[in-house]
Amino acid sequence: MYGLKILLCDDSLLVRKKLRGALAEQGFTQLFEAADGEEAVAFCQTDTPDLVLLDIVMPKKDGIEALQEIKQINPSIHVVIASSVGTQSNLIKAIKLGANNFLQKPVTTQAIIDIIQKIVDERGER
Repeated sequence: MYGLKILLCDDSLLVRKKLRGALAEQGFTQLFEAADGEEAVAFCQTDTPDLVLLDIVMPKKDGIEALQEIKQINPSIHVVIASSVGTQSNLIKAIKLGANNFLQKPVTTQAIIDIIQKIVDERGER
């Protein structure tokens, strides 16, 4: 479970640092950051994260656009959309475009760990 590669994508440095710290405390070591959708897509073109946590509202490329491109690059990457302005339409749009999950901000460490556990269970890893 702790060998999972996780990409944290949020335009807020504070949010990324908080999530990274919380996941590191849980024993996760392969934690990467992207400041916007462009960086997240670029990362997924050169690397294959197991999980991408994507904010919806970001400059340059928002989470919805990044989700579409990431799923085109590699449909097996587990993408979770996080949003503080999580309107019903964004949720529906994200799910239709292949998001595996949707979290309301502020995202809790436990919510992410629950999702990670689901990924691990789906893959039959322990």
